[in-house]
Amino acid sequence: MSDLKQNQINIELSEEMAEGIYSNLAIITHSNAEFIIDFVKMMPGVPKAKVKSRIILTPQHAKRLMGALRENIGKFEAIHGTIKEGDQNMPFSLGGPTAQA
Repeated sequence: MSDLKQNQINIELSEEMAEGIYSNLAIITHSNAEFIIDFVKMMPGVPKAKVKSRIILTPQHAKRLMGALRENIGKFEAIHGTIKEGDQNMPFSLGGPTAQA
């Protein structure tokens, strides 16, 4: 058996999970041991937004995710052109070390 076959992982995707969750805001916080990404759905004209999903990563996994996103965005832009960024200003602050995407 080849090394590639031995290292494959069988990943299951349930029907419910395959539907996905829409998010138009990600709030990232971190400690010395983990990165927390809260995916939020904000609606125009609605002053309250809900966290729809929270992902907790080790710093190593967060860095791998950043690299994978960078690589995939590069592939997307090579086919579809540069992604234009809109206004990123948010009307609130949650305190602590955060980044928004």
